Amino acid sequence: MSVSLSTTIKLPNGIEYEQPLGLFINGEFVPGKEGKTFEVFNPATGQVSASVHEATETDIDIAVEAAHEAFYNGPWSKLTAAERGIKLAKLAELFEENLQILASIEAFDNGKAIQLAKGDVQACIGCLRYYAGWADKIHGKVIETGPSSFNYTKQEPIGVCGQIIPWNFPLLMWAWKIGPAIATGNVVVLKSAEQTPLGALYAAKLTKEAGFPPGVINVVSGFGRVAGNAISMHPKIHKIAFTGSTLVGRQILKASAESNLKKVTLELGGKSPNIVFNDADIDKAVEWINFGIYYNGGQTCCAGSRVYVQEGIYDKVIEAFKKRANKNLVGNPFDPEVFQGAQVSQLQFDRIMSYVDIGKKEGATVEAGGARHGDEGWFIQPTIFSGCTEDMRIMQEEIFGPVVAVAKFKDIDDVVFKGNNSVYGLAAGIHTKNLNTAIEVSNRLRAGTVWVNSYNSLHWALPFGGYQQSGIGRELGKEALKNYTQVKTVSINLD
Repeated sequence: MSVSLSTTIKLPNGIEYEQPLGLFINGEFVPGKEGKTFEVFNPATGQVSASVHEATETDIDIAVEAAHEAFYNGPWSKLTAAERGIKLAKLAELFEENLQILASIEAFDNGKAIQLAKGDVQACIGCLRYYAGWADKIHGKVIETGPSSFNYTKQEPIGVCGQIIPWNFPLLMWAWKIGPAIATGNVVVLKSAEQTPLGALYAAKLTKEAGFPPGVINVVSGFGRVAGNAISMHPKIHKIAFTGSTLVGRQILKASAESNLKKVTLELGGKSPNIVFNDADIDKAVEWINFGIYYNGGQTCCAGSRVYVQEGIYDKVIEAFKKRANKNLVGNPFDPEVFQGAQVSQLQFDRIMSYVDIGKKEGATVEAGGARHGDEGWFIQPTIFSGCTEDMRIMQEEIFGPVVAVAKFKDIDDVVFKGNNSVYGLAAGIHTKNLNTAIEVSNRLRAGTVWVNSYNSLHWALPFGGYQQSGIGRELGKEALKNYTQVKTVSINLD
């Protein structure tokens, strides 16, 4: 039996809308060529919310051909940079007009709290507008080498870009990827995470309303082992951007080497230290470490999942943190008072709970949480482990949930050593009133982003990415434009 290309969904907050279900290829929603579909689940209830069409290798081929044609022969190739910017700005405007629907889809599909989902969509709007502004400001240089030659460089688009986004910030990652790729004149084939395809498909509908020509933005739903692998290996894709686990990032890098040496950017895992010094304002620091780990249910690559507290205030911070964590309202994502919604899937729920068990067996002390929340859906109590040591798995491995490991430190040298004692290097936090301490520790930590007296303070104008096994390249800011351009040198003999 064939599956419709759309369905009417009524969300828990009363919003009723038409949800696309097909693959968005060449400007239209179409069924998958092999007729495959897969179910999508509501994390708050564990019930099926929709069935969407699944992209296979054949569908990826079709999407890539559509993108290839759009880049080389379609109207997209004739547009000026300013015209590209206008279309991106129109897309941002449509996101703004549809903010309530997009945020509601995000809460329904991902399980995150509606207040956080609204923040995600607002950040999407800011990101798209930011890159709309960059579209006609990407310039080359004139380079003097002598009087007999005229030399200049051009920043040219790469062409067909494959983009694979994760389930923790489905719409935000969509905007992070689409914005710089389109601003620089590329075309894209984007695969959403199989857990959260609904928002990406609705956003695809908005690209058509914004006036993007067919084939410029293609959005498909599917599984990494099939559709993701096909994107990674495709000979007509010359750039791939991936956000997700370090394990899969390794596979994509390998696929690039085995296929056509695609340019690769990877934003991967993290086990970020959040450091509290003796002179910190304890109440403010606790607010930030609470936000740093429990924001988005801990399903954040840069989550402050290792908290280091200086010996002089360790006990005070633990007590204050316990009280603050216990105030976090966990539950129905559509309750405007809820801060922490559901984990994204049964698989993720089970993985997080297995780490809670590991922490208990390793001898860490459960100061708060340590169990599931409620008896329906995939909710977990905000969990704090104290008395943690560097050899514990909960201190070294990415849990990706509302679980934090807390340890003591003596001085700057001690905490810099511990903070850098990780295969990752995505982010870090420092809480102190001493500017010298903040600068010294920021300089010595091996992390792509360091927040001082805050945490998770992301902005589309600020580059974001990791050291070591946290990735290659940078998202956001001017730096992200480098991911989607290649430099051509033209040298003219004037003699």
